[in-house]
Amino acid sequence: MSERPESGLSTRAIHLGIDPDPSTGAISPPIFQTSTFLQDDVAQPRNGYEYARCANPTRDLLQRQVAGLEGGRHAFSTASGLAAEDLVLRATLRPGGHVVTGTDAYGGTFRLLERVWDRWGIATSVVDLTDPAALEQHLAARDAGAADAGLVVWVETPSNPFLQITDLAACAEVCHRHGALLVVDNTFASPYLQRPLEHGADVVVHSATKYLAGHSDSVTGMVVVDDDALAEELAFLANAAGSVSGPMDAWLTIRGIKTLGVRMQRHCENALELAGWLSRHPAVTRVHHPGLPEHPGHRVAAAQMDGFGGVVSIQLAGGREAALAAARATEVFLLAESLGGVESLVVHPGEMTHASVKGTPRAVPDDLLRLSVGIEDVADLRADLDRALRAGG
Repeated sequence: MSERPESGLSTRAIHLGIDPDPSTGAISPPIFQTSTFLQDDVAQPRNGYEYARCANPTRDLLQRQVAGLEGGRHAFSTASGLAAEDLVLRATLRPGGHVVTGTDAYGGTFRLLERVWDRWGIATSVVDLTDPAALEQHLAARDAGAADAGLVVWVETPSNPFLQITDLAACAEVCHRHGALLVVDNTFASPYLQRPLEHGADVVVHSATKYLAGHSDSVTGMVVVDDDALAEELAFLANAAGSVSGPMDAWLTIRGIKTLGVRMQRHCENALELAGWLSRHPAVTRVHHPGLPEHPGHRVAAAQMDGFGGVVSIQLAGGREAALAAARATEVFLLAESLGGVESLVVHPGEMTHASVKGTPRAVPDDLLRLSVGIEDVADLRADLDRALRAGG
């Protein structure tokens, strides 16, 4: 399948790099659940496999699969999405380096940047990345020599939890004119809906725990790049620091990717229908979903993505107490962190996924709920939300 790039994405998700086992004919690839490999002689590993931290056939298969889906030449599977982010930062920044983030992003990303990497002389600034002119002004004002230590623009689109949309082509043009590396977190979209490298991004990261694996049963991260030199540095650091994923998590992600297309279609359909209904609900003051025409990023999302995603965030008229009550009252929507699984989840970001930025300028409103819309029957999801919202007042 690697020789048939003209195949559709869903076909490649099922077949890319996955051939029946030559000895048994098994359709599903085996799990190489091993820590080490027999060598033919001293320092003579077979097919490059000597120790599972360095390389493992199951992880290698996942990396080929995701690289192909994202349109990149190199991919690296890590122990989590945050491990993927950390790997990119270690590969691209030195003391004195700088990261520019958007006004909205996962709380764990802010925590990593501002409470871990700041100790090593890495500064972080915030810019409205939905406005290319604002990014242009910010980068132009920086000391030209600062790029020597690394200058990274870190984009989530759609973002977490407000579903902000960044024009990737416009952002890439500004970044490259100022010597900045564009890193795009593609977790919310997945390669089924969006492929940032096609729009000029330099690096793509995923929490593969979410839509790629899709079943809430594994924790994995991904990094995808096209640049050979950067890939060499990422490979060295992944091995030297041991940030790699294990074979079982890699295999579960491989299995999940096979149904990525049909899952994403249902996620998108359900989310868009619920977003429209919620925008008319008396308990809801605002709905954040790029599929709604009134969303400020709708036009860009329609041009840049092949669908609007499966996450909907809502703000409630009753404020914090109503949001907490509704989160506690759902039954089909399960109260649990994470997103992108086949089951629907609800979180109160202020107290859960974004608790690490509570009390800071990055804090999210306490009337906000984030809904990861699953693939259940949409009528059941709507009835569950309606009952919970009315219970919350």
